[in-house]
This record gives sequence, C-alpha cells and structure tokens, in this order.
Amino acid sequence: MTLIPRLLSLLRPPTAGDVIVVVKYCFIFHFFATHIGGFALTDGPSMVPTINVRGVWVYIDHFARRGRGVRVGDVVDFHHPMVQGSGAIKRVMGMPGDFVVKDGGEGRGKMMMQVPDGHCWVMGDNLPESRDSRLYGPIPLALIKGKVIARVSPWSDRGWIENGLQRPEES
Repeated sequence: MTLIPRLLSLLRPPTAGDVIVVVKYCFIFHFFATHIGGFALTDGPSMVPTINVRGVWVYIDHFARRGRGVRVGDVVDFHHPMVQGSGAIKRVMGMPGDFVVKDGGEGRGKMMMQVPDGHCWVMGDNLPESRDSRLYGPIPLALIKGKVIARVSPWSDRGWIENGLQRPEES
C-alpha cells in the first residue's frame, strides 16, 4: 500500500460535531472582521507621507463603521463610490454641515459648498496624486468601513495613524 492510499484510509467522514465547530469558527471570524476590526493592504500614492505608496498593511477599527465616531482629520477606509468592489483610504476633511472649498482644478476656480447630511468630504494627504471628494463629491457615511488607526507592516514603518489636524492657536 502506498503512502497516499494509507493516509486516505485514516481520514474519516466529518461528523455533525465537526460541522458545528467549523460553522462556529466561521461565524466568529465573520463577526470579528465585520464589527471589530481587520487588516488591509494599501496601494497608491494618495496618502503619502502618512501611508507609503504600496505594500503597507494597516489595521482598521470597524467600530467606526458607517461613520460612527469619525471626526474631521481621521483616516477612513470606505467603499469607493465610483469603482464597484473597490475600496479607498482617505482623510476626512468635512462632516455633515461643514463648509469645504472644492478646487475645480486648472481654470475652473474654487467653490465653497456645504457637506450634506449623512455625508463626509474626504481627501488624500498627497493632493496632486489623490482622486477624492474633489472628483466624486461628498461620500455617504454609509460607505465608511472603518477608521484606519495603525500601520502594522512593514515592521520598520509600524505606528499609530494620528488625526493629523491641529486646532488653530487662540490669540
């Protein structure tokens, strides 16, 4: 008897208990990944210098799903409003009711607009390389998957991702 048939003879059919254990672990994993937190691999120059161009793993706090607890200055992960099945990471620059200046690009001038209820205004830290709310407008808070709170890999680049915005000095 060769090795493979011998190994196959040791396998037993799964029992109902085995199936229940697998279902439990799948449920726990799904619950954690959806509601607690998860990891994502970044790609692209829009968030340089906060997040390098490619190959950086970040940790995302999913308690901030749908914009819960998100403030201006936080970095968020969201479902891309223009590319189905794709995500993006940007910094929140305006929340509902805030006024933002939309730069129309070369020759189009600037326009002030108010962020509508249930939406936020997002922009990349590297403005010339970022496709963000200046292109697609404010995004619904419902698209937010979570708040990016840390860089975890590569090890040399690990660290917390701070809010990044500072209060103006009072005179």
